[in-house]
Amino acid sequence: MTVDEVRQRLEGGGLCVIKSERLPNGAGDRLECKTGEVVCVYDSGKVVPQGKNATTVKVLLEMPTEAPAAAPVRAEEVVAVSRRVFVVYGHDATARTQLEAMLRRWQLDPVILDQIPSEGQTLIEKLEKYSSQDVCFAVVLATPDDLGHRKDHEDEKKFRARQNVILELGLLLGKLGRAKVGIFIKNQEQMERPSDIQGLIYLPFVNDVEEAKLTLAKEMGKQGINVEVSKL
Repeated sequence: MTVDEVRQRLEGGGLCVIKSERLPNGAGDRLECKTGEVVCVYDSGKVVPQGKNATTVKVLLEMPTEAPAAAPVRAEEVVAVSRRVFVVYGHDATARTQLEAMLRRWQLDPVILDQIPSEGQTLIEKLEKYSSQDVCFAVVLATPDDLGHRKDHEDEKKFRARQNVILELGLLLGKLGRAKVGIFIKNQEQMERPSDIQGLIYLPFVNDVEEAKLTLAKEMGKQGINVEVSKL
């Protein structure tokens, strides 16, 4: 493309060329527009937009505007996101089965303690060990397994999750942080929530944990754990 052809295209596109001069090395010409656009036109036919609005200039000159391809990522730089999800549960076997099936459908790997050999460990030792092994999220099933109330206030009687569930919930909050712990709470109107764990990710349901699946998938997505829409 010659310098005259470049000037014609620029001015045809509404840009006003106010200066034209030879390059210091004598290899071509430099065109400068009133609004700050600069184009170097080499005698070889090479055209190099500079200055302001380079993309606009490229469009007027019918030059490619695509960004250069990103450098390939080396295999050692790729960090896989864990898909292991720790599951805490009480006595509601149906809810636990529903949750496990849903997580496996989402191609996640649920960690369920009673499916893991004890190897002489206590329950708390198993929990500490397996909750530390590349777990990306935890799901707690708070189901109405127990009843409780303040002493001498039987009229305040409400359902509670099992004490082991509350203990394990606290441990996981300390290990993973609040953003990585979701609490399924069954029949929440009838359930008592410990007063010092408000403001967490609660996932209410009545009959099936699937009732809260969209909220759980959204919260997991915020942590980089993506769930395919077709799996929901």
